[in-house]
Order: sequence, then structure tokens, then C-alpha cells
Amino acid sequence: MNIVLLGYGKMGQIIERYALKRGHQIFLIVDENNRPGLTIDDIKGADVAIDFSIPAAALDNMDLCLEAGVPIVVGTTGWYDQLEQVKNKCAEKNGTILYGSNFSIGVNVFFHVNRILAKALQPYKQYDVQVEEIHHIHKLDAPSGTAITIAEGILDNSDVKSKWVNTVVGEQDEIIPKPDELLIESHRIEEVPGTHTVLYSSEVDQIEFKHTAHSRDGFALGAVVAAEWLNGKKGFYQVTEIFDFNK
Repeated sequence: MNIVLLGYGKMGQIIERYALKRGHQIFLIVDENNRPGLTIDDIKGADVAIDFSIPAAALDNMDLCLEAGVPIVVGTTGWYDQLEQVKNKCAEKNGTILYGSNFSIGVNVFFHVNRILAKALQPYKQYDVQVEEIHHIHKLDAPSGTAITIAEGILDNSDVKSKWVNTVVGEQDEIIPKPDELLIESHRIEEVPGTHTVLYSSEVDQIEFKHTAHSRDGFALGAVVAAEWLNGKKGFYQVTEIFDFNK
């Protein structure tokens, strides 16, 4: 496939390496230097675009790809408050978008097991639950998109928690969640690729469920695999649709 890379930071560079290793070609690299003035004609002819940029740029990039008829894989988070608008625009343009908070195979297994664990513990009200996430200090959004996906998996299987709330440790006053609120506690530490933990705590014990990324490589490889999966498809997809854990 001919791939457009939208965003060429650390993630974009690792994605390039995995794309070439899997036999694909880089059609165009877009960063902050050449993003102004980018046109539909610049990306026409590409088979797919992969976006790991920033939230505002991701929205513009999706618009551009829809106009150009180029499928796009979106790994950027922080724009989900406009998810329905983007989904509707994708349908209007008969376009192709696949988005996800995390493309790592391990994290998507984590998402699946997280939902099972939440459902299993739902009858046992003595357990309170919270989510913790740790990322590098350069990450722009808090909580992480991955933490939000984890929280949503818990909320979908809880009759106690109705919404999540977030606190960034060291950057704001500590939030004391109400009984119906699921706390996502965010930490920003130098050069941590990403650690996500779900904690179920009672007076007598604690269940800890954790995923630790050792590098960004898993995210990058997953994004290339997602682009391969998207080839030839039309519609609006989530990364979870790539995986079938019910076989």
C-alpha cells in the first residue's frame, strides 16, 4: 500500500519503519513544516493515511481525507467530543475512517478482559474501582484515550458507577469522587510509553489488573495492521472491530 503519514514525531517515525518492513511504501510524510497548504491533490493516489498528530490537526486531516477519498486510520485522541459529527460526515462522504485510543494488540486484549472483569465483579458492591494511567510528560491529553476506553468498559458493566472523572496528580487539587463516579488518576512522568491499571479495592483485599507498554512499537505495528485491515472497506470503524475474541 501507498501510505500517507500525518504526523512525523516519534510515533510517525516508528510507523514508517514498520510499514516499510511489511512491504508498504510511504507516499507522503506530513508534519508541521508542510501541513499548512496541504491539499486534496497532494494525497490523492494514496491507499491509506495514518494519523498520529494532535487533536485539532486530526480533525482537519480527517476532513481532507474524506474529501480526497483516502481511507484514514486515526490514532490521535483528544477529539472524541466531536465523534458523532465526524461519524456523520464520514457517512455523508461515503468515506472510510478507523479510529482507536490504542492499536496495541496487548491493550485490545486488555480492553476485552477489562469488560469481563467488570461484569464478574458487578454483583460484589464491597469493591470500589478506579483507573490509573501513567504517560510521558509530552502527552497533550489527560486522561489518555486508552484510560477513557477502559473506564467506558467498566461503566458499561456497572450499576453503581455512572460517569468518570479525572485528576492529574501534581497539577490540580485532588478530586474525591462521589460514589457513582469512576476516578481516572493521571500521572505524567518522563519517558513512560504508557501504563494503565484497574484497581478493585475492598476492606479485605485488592485486585490489580495492569498493562505496561515497554515502548511505542506495539502501537505503531498495530496502526499498520489496522491500515491493512481497512484496505478495501467503506465506513466508520473502531479498532476493536479488528479483533475477534469470541472465536
